[in-house]
Amino acid sequence: MVPPIVFHPAYEAALPDGHRFPMRKYGRLAEVLVARGLAPDRFMTPEPASAAILAHAHHPDYVEAVLALAVAPAIVREIGLPVDHGVVARACASAGGTLAAARLALAHGLAGSAAGGSHHARRDSGAGFCVFNDVAIAALTLQAEGAIRRALVVDLDVHQGDGTADCLGRSPDLFTLSLHGEKNYPTRKIPGDRDIGLPDGLDDAGYLAALEACLPDLIDRLQPDLVFYNAGVDPHRDDRLGRLSLTDGGLAARDRFVVREARRRRIPLVAVIGGGYISDIDALASRHALVFEAMAAAV
Repeated sequence: MVPPIVFHPAYEAALPDGHRFPMRKYGRLAEVLVARGLAPDRFMTPEPASAAILAHAHHPDYVEAVLALAVAPAIVREIGLPVDHGVVARACASAGGTLAAARLALAHGLAGSAAGGSHHARRDSGAGFCVFNDVAIAALTLQAEGAIRRALVVDLDVHQGDGTADCLGRSPDLFTLSLHGEKNYPTRKIPGDRDIGLPDGLDDAGYLAALEACLPDLIDRLQPDLVFYNAGVDPHRDDRLGRLSLTDGGLAARDRFVVREARRRRIPLVAVIGGGYISDIDALASRHALVFEAMAAAV
């Protein structure tokens, strides 16, 4: 039995022609997962996150502005996406999807969402193609409900998780680990609980050594109730926003390692796909499918 996967058609919103964000990757990923037998009989369709759920991580004024399509132009520019009906529906569906996948992980041990990882959205603002911070929303919601006490966010997107650090900074039992390109976006990084900046051009071996040196000890020390795994594929050598030099094989080994470390300790893990920026959507979707392959192999 493969782990449950959450998908919503709203994950893929319409963008202006020529927009640089590869929005088509979400729908294509769902197709790839089905074709490879990695999806259950049907995807679980989540409920989009409500204003009350979103406000667990974001300031109510910001939530209200987004839902009313009244975000200040300066913030819209920082987000880099049009804050219109489709993009807002996508942001709500993605946040609801990560929360639903987290609940499934608590019930089944492993689960994932075919979106998510919007880690640049801060408490009172979006940024970097991120409107709402789905992982922070899910972690804070589950904590408020009493479903978890402590969680670990393992953020392996190539960019530092500044928004997640901001949203979770007042919650000491929600711990953030970010391995990222030190010289990459964002220029102004918001410190998380454990930030490991990596040099440009780092290869598979160097990346895996850095991860292996920190993750097992951290999991043992924290003993979290749930691991959130942002499996961004933008550390790949061909990614136009990456600046690291991982291969497909290196990403696959990374994903297997993270999943295995959680599974061997019987800690539930929920995966989200994070960033990936190349024009070849088929190759990009295949790369994002690696984390789901890693989870299926661990069942």
